Amino acid sequence: MNRKNLLGTVSLILIGIVFGAVLVSGFGWVRPSYADVQIGADKAPVVNLDPQAAAFNNAFIEAAEKVTPSIVQITVVTTVKNKLPEEFHFFFPFKDDIPREQQGGGSGIVISEDGYILTNNHVVEDAKHVTVTLHDKREFEAEIVGTDPLTDLAVIKINAKDLPAAYLGDSDNIKVGQWVMAIGNPLSLASTVTAGIISAKSRNINIIRDQYAIENFIQTDAAINPGNSGGALVDLNGAVIGVNSAIATDGITQRYIGYGFAIPINLAKAVARDLIANGKVSRGYIGVQISELDAQTAKAIGLDEPKGVLIQDIVKGGAAEKADIKQGDVILKIDEKEVNVPSELQSYVASKRAGDEVKLTLYRDGKKIERYVKLKARDEDASDNVKTSDKGKSKGKIDKKEIKFDNVGMTVRNMTEEELKEYKVGNGVLVTEVKNFSKAYNQRIIKGVVITEADKKPVKTVSELEEIFNDNKGKAVLLKLVDSQGNSRLVGLEIPEEE
Repeated sequence: MNRKNLLGTVSLILIGIVFGAVLVSGFGWVRPSYADVQIGADKAPVVNLDPQAAAFNNAFIEAAEKVTPSIVQITVVTTVKNKLPEEFHFFFPFKDDIPREQQGGGSGIVISEDGYILTNNHVVEDAKHVTVTLHDKREFEAEIVGTDPLTDLAVIKINAKDLPAAYLGDSDNIKVGQWVMAIGNPLSLASTVTAGIISAKSRNINIIRDQYAIENFIQTDAAINPGNSGGALVDLNGAVIGVNSAIATDGITQRYIGYGFAIPINLAKAVARDLIANGKVSRGYIGVQISELDAQTAKAIGLDEPKGVLIQDIVKGGAAEKADIKQGDVILKIDEKEVNVPSELQSYVASKRAGDEVKLTLYRDGKKIERYVKLKARDEDASDNVKTSDKGKSKGKIDKKEIKFDNVGMTVRNMTEEELKEYKVGNGVLVTEVKNFSKAYNQRIIKGVVITEADKKPVKTVSELEEIFNDNKGKAVLLKLVDSQGNSRLVGLEIPEEE
């Protein structure tokens, strides 16, 4: 490049630098520009709630805010024993059961400002250590005040003051279809609130394995999972109406599938009072065995529809026997509360104490009558054996004779003296066969039971039973059955008209 061209190039570079400096000093750096990006709609809200909907929404919010501080998380430590596999017994002959500690837990409801907490028996059962974590994250060691396995309830106590006690409502006034919330700590997720409705009342799901178990569950579709046990079922007023206790599962995942169950708070209040006062429950008993009344049995008794619960037997020396209550009576009301399933009666009586008096409205022989019963403690009963009838005691040798009643699907035969002694009955005929899905089958009449009465008349032979059936075609006949253990029950059996 010659000298002339070099000077020209340098001149152009200098001019560019000067011009750039002028631009920068006058306008500053030129920055890259971005288009304005709008996130979401420019109008709010998307939907304007009418006042009723807004109030409904706020009811959930306010109830949750009110009750959640009263719900605690319970952590327990128990000792379990693991069986050593048999193939290791040779090497460890003295370590058949190896104890180890296991942690579990659930929820609880603060029911007093000074630290009493209501929960489930199965949450704290056999616990070595119980720790309570409050809503504000404070932790306390707890002592077990008392438990009641028959209702799956327990009360524990922590050393604290000024706690936010929950308001306990009235579970007698709940309605199927009303909105509720379940509050607890499912899967260790503290202070979880779920919502649903009351799906049903007075459910007996046979989860408590005891013949004296009291199950009268509130069913809800509010989501309940492991860890919710002992938590609260709450209405939209913020009142606790139940203690969450159980769920139906698919048997595999042990998780919620749409059906949860809570103990009515009225029953829980009665149990809690006894546990706090005495460390145990002093429960009163009527002294009867009862069952649900089906349509055929109601018809056989003379009721137009199956209302009330049927007294199947009377406990010897019990309160019912002293009050002149009889087998075959139908309990329509206790005090002024109607009862239509056994769990309703059991739950009401469970809220009473031994020595309390209740009024029973009964249906007997086509009439309504009233009897007053002074409840007794179970251990006061003269015997747990039920009364059995020896009406029409048979004498002499009995010829075996068998009749097949095809119209109801069962076969019966006469009994020998030895069989009558074995069953501890004075008369009766033995059911030897029941056809599947027949009328007898559907009424749970099974092979091996004895029919001692039909239509309230003693039955000594199959011929007598046949005569009673023939006289009651197109009607339902009340049968008294006795099993090999001496337990008796009443059942209605519809006798078809001849085709």
